[in-house]
Amino acid sequence: MATWKTRILSMFAPAAFQRGFGETSITGMRFAVVSAFLPTEEITPVAIAADELGYAGLTIADHVVDLETLATPYPYTDSGQRRWDETCAWPDPWVLVGALGAVTTRIRFFTSIYVAAMRSPYLVAKSVGTASVLSGGRVALGVGVGWCREEFDLLEQDFTTRGARTDEALELMRELWSPGWTSYDGTHYPTPRLVMRPEPAAPVPILVGGLSDAALRRAARFDGWVGDICTTDEAIATAGRLRALRAEAGLDGPFEIIPALSDAILPEDFARAGEAGVTEVMTAPWMYYFGRRATLEQKLEGLQRFHDDVVVHLR
Repeated sequence: MATWKTRILSMFAPAAFQRGFGETSITGMRFAVVSAFLPTEEITPVAIAADELGYAGLTIADHVVDLETLATPYPYTDSGQRRWDETCAWPDPWVLVGALGAVTTRIRFFTSIYVAAMRSPYLVAKSVGTASVLSGGRVALGVGVGWCREEFDLLEQDFTTRGARTDEALELMRELWSPGWTSYDGTHYPTPRLVMRPEPAAPVPILVGGLSDAALRRAARFDGWVGDICTTDEAIATAGRLRALRAEAGLDGPFEIIPALSDAILPEDFARAGEAGVTEVMTAPWMYYFGRRATLEQKLEGLQRFHDDVVVHLR
């Protein structure tokens, strides 16, 4: 990666990035590189570069299949149409973490977002726990209830109970990751006394995605919230809502707030979000410089450029 440092930034950088250089560093903001929509063969070199440059995390998206025809509208676009087409790959998150963990040393992996309710919580706990052990604890489970009824139907899971089952599954998985024997008296997943190994050396953080009131309340009970693409003001408002929900529940301690900011460009833009409670920002840095059709070389260049233009000013 040293070769990227020799490039002249002004050859490609938008004018906006050329403002504000030489300002005092601001502490506290972390950045996670988004792997969604990348060709599968590009994820490993992007992860290695992000790890070497000191990015905090790499996010991994989740779908089992793409169905050609859906009656369920996609909830995160105004049109209800998906942001991708049938050429988009969706590698299994935990197989991918196993591969990436073997070629990186410090970067954390988290799903954005994994739909646990489409699977058995025992299989999810087994995969996530094993990935945590093999990566040296560099795993967090970002989970949501899901939106695609047809994908639930295909996997023979009840779409209508997905919220209640997610709540129960998260409690159960925490028990399954705990040392020794455990049992669980659940409505959906009653569990006899058993043990699941390997056990993570430390609790796996649970980050919850979603924008509904139920999703935010669920997130407030766990370790953090993972958002979608939003403006900085929207992220700040959500951070305030989450703080209020945690205070209402008498909860204190570390809590992560991780959106993807659509309007943040300069270090001071990200700093404003950090001062309001955002702890980490998901980003595809090459988009600032080269757009959606960036080659792998341009993506690696974008990682270096964004690191130099923004990340180092926020450490």
